[in-house]
Amino acid sequence: MSFGRSLELYFVDGRPDGMLTAQVFNWTGLVLRAPRTQLRDALARHEAGYTGVYVLLGEKDGFPLAYIGEGEEVGARIRDHDGRKDWWTVALMITTAADGLNKAHVKYLESRLVEQARLVGTMNLENGNTPPRSSLSEAGIANMEEFLDTLFMVFPALGIDMFSNKRRPDVLNPAVIENIGPHFTLMTKGNGIKATAILRNGEIVVLKGSLVRNKWEGVGGHDAGSAEIHRKLVASGVILQGPQVGVFTDNWAFNSPSAAASVVNGRPANGRTEWVVEGSTKTFGEWDAKQLAEVPL
Repeated sequence: MSFGRSLELYFVDGRPDGMLTAQVFNWTGLVLRAPRTQLRDALARHEAGYTGVYVLLGEKDGFPLAYIGEGEEVGARIRDHDGRKDWWTVALMITTAADGLNKAHVKYLESRLVEQARLVGTMNLENGNTPPRSSLSEAGIANMEEFLDTLFMVFPALGIDMFSNKRRPDVLNPAVIENIGPHFTLMTKGNGIKATAILRNGEIVVLKGSLVRNKWEGVGGHDAGSAEIHRKLVASGVILQGPQVGVFTDNWAFNSPSAAASVVNGRPANGRTEWVVEGSTKTFGEWDAKQLAEVPL
């Protein structure tokens, strides 16, 4: 049985875009997020002297970029990067509240974070090679994997999705499909687009084999987020480009029907009107309104 979990965000200076700490009840980990403009204050905190891993986030040549590292004094490593890297704007320090990580722990965490970011494939990394995992005991590996499991829950709550794997390989397994509601389709005959999606656990999952637009055709800066997702899915091979259309090579989850519709169409799209229940003319929005009408007040 799975239970809900409680995440505590502490906004150090009372601003949502300022420095903050994130902790989960009964988890030893601690995440400190600091804008580069507040790096001096962040390095003055005791967590900066702890052993941990860190992530630098920013942009270079118009594309999001990240760097992942580790250190026995994590703040000192970030201070070093302040003088050598000019592209990053936010730093994340991942430690424990009682400085309970050692060098072997953080080398393992660094390696796994780089592995996960490359597996997801939606963020460019400045890291060269994936660092090797350190040698840990069986119990040590289990502890670090449990630590990572919680960390991967915390990151999305901070708006960081570079470690969130949106592939859903099990989505059509017999044990899963019994609990899945209607299938939705999106077709644009003139462009050869024909995609199928399902709603599962609050996500819109576009299914493997869906035919989508080869490249982003939207103009201007509108819906830049979906344009970037489309580009990254092509770059990572999730969308395989063909002579006429692209094809999804895996089941991929989106946070909203419009995000899914925009990527499928290669342009801004209203998913609530463009997705329809398979075998009918009922739109996603009409289907959703019916579900809400059935909820007792």
